Amino acid sequence: MRAPDMPHVDVGAYALGLLEEPDRRAFEAHLATCFSCHEELGALSGLAQTLDGIGPIADPVEAMPAPPEPAVVTDLMRHRIRRERRHRAARALAAAAAGVVLVGGALGTGYTLGADRGPTASASDGGTAELLRDGRAMSATDPGTGVTGTVAMQQKAWGSRVGLRLSKVDGPLACELVAVDAKGGAHTVVGWSVPAKGYGLPDSPQPQLAVQGGTALRPQEISRFEVRTIGEGRTLLTIPA
Repeated sequence: MRAPDMPHVDVGAYALGLLEEPDRRAFEAHLATCFSCHEELGALSGLAQTLDGIGPIADPVEAMPAPPEPAVVTDLMRHRIRRERRHRAARALAAAAAGVVLVGGALGTGYTLGADRGPTASASDGGTAELLRDGRAMSATDPGTGVTGTVAMQQKAWGSRVGLRLSKVDGPLACELVAVDAKGGAHTVVGWSVPAKGYGLPDSPQPQLAVQGGTALRPQEISRFEVRTIGEGRTLLTIPA
């Protein structure tokens, strides 16, 4: 009795014309819906054509051993197909694992995601310093919280690239920079975490935080920027645009 998954390994036998009539009909019905068997059949078609073009060979004086039975050839083809499938699966798993490592490495070096940005935001101070130098910059200090910061933006085809330099903020906190449009709609630009000792305070190891991100809004569509705490939604700093 044939196993339910046998049609997957009948490609070689079908290409060589070794299947009996019931098995041939069953395989052709399976072939109509199986893309992988289509690929394997195409790869073996050249071999089948080559074998068909070889004429009969006269027996030598000393008879050679009898050729293997069709069932033996079929078994050999099945083993080969199974081995190639295992190798392809192993390569696919290795590629997927490499992709996970690359993505994990990128996220581990300061990349964050915002709600409606174009490119991925980077926490690199070098990129933010360039943006603050070349872009349109605005600064402000909140008299209540004492937080001070500078925002710079550049118009891009996809919206606005935005950089932020922030200081005098205590932690631990989870914060985000929000661009507010003329109708009061909030668009997250970038988010980050503030360590327990904060930035720019007497006990802070770092004088300031520098991050950058983007928004789908164009510069002329932004009325102000706000630094908010994530979860509480408390505004630490407002910078008019």
